[in-house]
Amino acid sequence: MAYDRNNVFARILRGELPCNKVYEDEHVLAFRDIEPQAPSHVVLIPKGEYVAADDFSATASDAELAAFMRAIGRIVAAEGVAESGFRLIANTRKDGHQEVPHFHVHVIGGRDLGPMLRRPG
Repeated sequence: MAYDRNNVFARILRGELPCNKVYEDEHVLAFRDIEPQAPSHVVLIPKGEYVAADDFSATASDAELAAFMRAIGRIVAAEGVAESGFRLIANTRKDGHQEVPHFHVHVIGGRDLGPMLRRPG
């Protein structure tokens, strides 16, 4: 999957599309998901052009990597889910059902999220 500079997250970063911002710093932007799956559902994206988690982990700067991880801690604290628990989801490529070709993590919490994966059969 190649990086598409016209993907919805790139357009949000350029200010072409609105978002309900939760957190922002030099390297990351976090905003509420437009189709939340739990009371707290935030999408966290790096501001750089990274297609997926492996691309981000291999090519992002140390500052970008640190900022991304620290943002998770700030978001879960601000959302009030740090103590009760939360889930981080990064869908990646076709089999992982990645819909937007810009690396992103869903930070989800605020209720019991059930088992990690649907059981086969």
